[in-house]
Amino acid sequence: MHSFYPSQIIEYLYCPRYTYFEYVLRIPQFEEKFYKVQRGRQMHNEKLERNKNYLRKKIGVKEKWLDQYLGMPGLRGKIDEVLELEDGTFAPLDYKFAEWKDRVYETYQQQLYCYALLIEENFGEKVNRGFLVYTRSSNKIVEVPIPEESKAEIRKSMDAMLKIIGQNYYPKATKFKRRCLNCTYRNICIQ
Repeated sequence: MHSFYPSQIIEYLYCPRYTYFEYVLRIPQFEEKFYKVQRGRQMHNEKLERNKNYLRKKIGVKEKWLDQYLGMPGLRGKIDEVLELEDGTFAPLDYKFAEWKDRVYETYQQQLYCYALLIEENFGEKVNRGFLVYTRSSNKIVEVPIPEESKAEIRKSMDAMLKIIGQNYYPKATKFKRRCLNCTYRNICIQ
């Protein structure tokens, strides 16, 4: 059985054809766009050493687990921090090498939804919120709700991705045509 990373599920949610081109036709993506991801990882490691206790105290952390690589059927990923909060709930925390722009991007939310599923599966605890730390905005912490329907959408996406890969199914492209302008596969995708 395939096991997806959150980034792969986010790509599927952006446009289902990502899954087809990358995992059925095996056409790799242009990698330059991942600079920010790499830089974010570097920043994450630096921030972990400098501010970790201050950030956790601010949101009421009782216990923490760092750099948790977790897996379950169909999903795997490395979570910056798994937190047990003073109210007894669990939550993922993710560092972003980004500035806070008064809104949480959908991709960041989807990543936290994936992490919530992984925490629930591996820790046996419900997750109903997560946290983002924007390292380029003085480590601003933003709380993100994680509703049950969003976790269900992630599970549904995993099933749809398995269908695309297992049946060589060519899915419909996203209905948001503006997304096609910056797509890695725009030159080979038949609309």
